[in-house]
Parts: sequence; structure tokens; C-alpha cells
Amino acid sequence: MEENKIHCNARVVVVGVPGVGKTTVITKAAERLNQAGSNTKVMVFGTLMLGEAKKMGVKDRDEMRKLSVDTQRRLQEMAAKDISVVRSANVVIDTHLFINTRQGRYPGMPQNLLDILSPTHLVMISADPEEIFARRMQDDTRNRDLISIDSIKNDLEVATIMIATSSVLTGAPFMIILNRKDRLHDAVSELVEVMSVKGERD
Repeated sequence: MEENKIHCNARVVVVGVPGVGKTTVITKAAERLNQAGSNTKVMVFGTLMLGEAKKMGVKDRDEMRKLSVDTQRRLQEMAAKDISVVRSANVVIDTHLFINTRQGRYPGMPQNLLDILSPTHLVMISADPEEIFARRMQDDTRNRDLISIDSIKNDLEVATIMIATSSVLTGAPFMIILNRKDRLHDAVSELVEVMSVKGERD
């Protein structure tokens, strides 16, 4: 990658439903950007929220999802403010478009958070529903809700609508990157490219 192609001051919100391999794509893209000379920092939104939630006695992320919407809203705003002051050539924000709560889907990126974060790009990592289902079934590190392929399809449809809406609200372009089975390298390359081309918002 040519040095003059490295994007400066990109603030990229990367989202995806559980099981798409979002965090893996982000981690590998950040490694490649750093190797190319770009100071890229990854901020995991859920980790920042959990740090605050643990002060309330919450043990893990799966338990955090069961907090009231009002409590989650406060935790979100704290995390967004922490991220907003980070200065780096590139900041990648690893988060979710929505959280399934007892009161329904709660947006992970409501307008007040988008205003605080002011993203330059929005990226949704996606995959085939059958692949997502298989990945979730193989993941024994999390206490996931019971799922079906139909529910995953529905979540993907909702996520697509939400990222398009976020783009309208922020004026930031959005892209959907497919993380296909055995094609992780392609997904990583697409995310790197998003952050490697000079844009009007530099």
C-alpha cells in the first residue's frame, strides 16, 4: 500500500450481527494498516460499556444486554464520549447496530451517539445466514440467545435498514462487506481500502 494512500483521521463505525466475524475482520484490517504506517486504534464499544457496567455489579456482556434500556443508554453515552476524544490517524469503532433486549431491539447507534462520534464512514460486515448460524453454533464462549436461520435473516434486514438510516443522519457513506467462508482476506482488504483512500472529509 502506498504511503500517500493511507487515510488520515478516518473514524469508521463497523457493525455486524453476532456471528459475521466482525471483530476478526477489524483486527486483521487494523494490523495491516498499522504495518503500512497508519496509526490505527480499535475501540470496542461493548468493552467500554462493560467497564462502566461492572461498577454496577454486571459480570459480562451477556448480562449487560439484560439491563434496562435507560441504563444501557447511559452506558452508551459514556462510551461514546470516551471514544470521541481519541486521536489517531484512524479510529475503528467496533460495535452493534442494535441490541436485543426484553423491551425489543434497542439501537446500538442512536442519533445522539452518532452526533458524539461523528463518523467519516459506516461499514456493516455481513455473511450468508447459514454461515452465521453455523458460526454461532460453534461459539461456546458466549451465552447466546436461541436462534434460527429465519431470525438471522430478519436481523440482517433490520441491520441493513439501520445502517442506511445512520448514513442519512450523519452524511457518512456506508458500505456492506461480505465475510464469506474461506474469504476472510477479501473482507479485510475491503475494509482496509475504505480507510486507505483520501476522501473529502480528510
